[in-house]
Amino acid sequence: MINSNQARTFSVNLRHQQVTRYICPLREGGSLPGLAEADDGFKYVVKFRGAGHGSKSLIAELIGGEIARALGLRVPELVLLDVDEDFGRTEGDEEIQDLLKASQGLNLGLHFLSGALTFDNTVNVTDELEASKIVWLDAFLTNVDRTVKNTNMLIWSRELWLIDHGAILYFHHSWNNWQQAARSPFPYIKDHTLLKYASRIDDADREARNLLSTDILDAIIDAVPDSWLIHDGSDETPDEIRRVYKDFLSFRLSNSQIFVNEIKNARQALI
Repeated sequence: MINSNQARTFSVNLRHQQVTRYICPLREGGSLPGLAEADDGFKYVVKFRGAGHGSKSLIAELIGGEIARALGLRVPELVLLDVDEDFGRTEGDEEIQDLLKASQGLNLGLHFLSGALTFDNTVNVTDELEASKIVWLDAFLTNVDRTVKNTNMLIWSRELWLIDHGAILYFHHSWNNWQQAARSPFPYIKDHTLLKYASRIDDADREARNLLSTDILDAIIDAVPDSWLIHDGSDETPDEIRRVYKDFLSFRLSNSQIFVNEIKNARQALI
């Protein structure tokens, strides 16, 4: 885990690699991620900017993964992956070829955890503080996609790893009245797959508020590439868009009791 001194010096250092080989699609994902190899010889689960929600899902993935890492939770390494204009021309699947063509430039990869198993809370044991921190994280980030149907967690090397944060910060898909979204207690937390194990939510809140700061949140958001921060039909600059993300997360961190109380109420109704 990260202590408070480490938290103050937290930095985001994303490697930048070139995709060299597309291996196969991972069709269980709604945005059609793919397994690919990069020029460092490693395999990555690639989230493509040309897919469904475009660069917003990549923004969410980067912000969610790095905040989870700042909290001491396990997340596969995130790497910026470049797709050049010639890549994928020999791909036989027309849908995938179109996806790769639309994804030229910077995309995002998660280090592939070979042999990992999908987390199942009826089989896998979860530490109560870790479960509470994950529930806190997902309420903070308004993550609607960590349910029994789709846990977005893996067991790898006998440890719990978090994956797929593309559904967080769902306010940015409409970009209207983000201030109201920031004040949401997030009632969807009632469907969280780890809610019944989150018995130490006050401890998790205290630890998270100790580990996170506006400086850390700002550093994470500043790591989002400018090329992802362009909204169709909007003349907002990347820095103006960054400011909304920063203000949204800063408000939720300062007012975490709003969603902490919702977690407690949902858990009480569950048990």
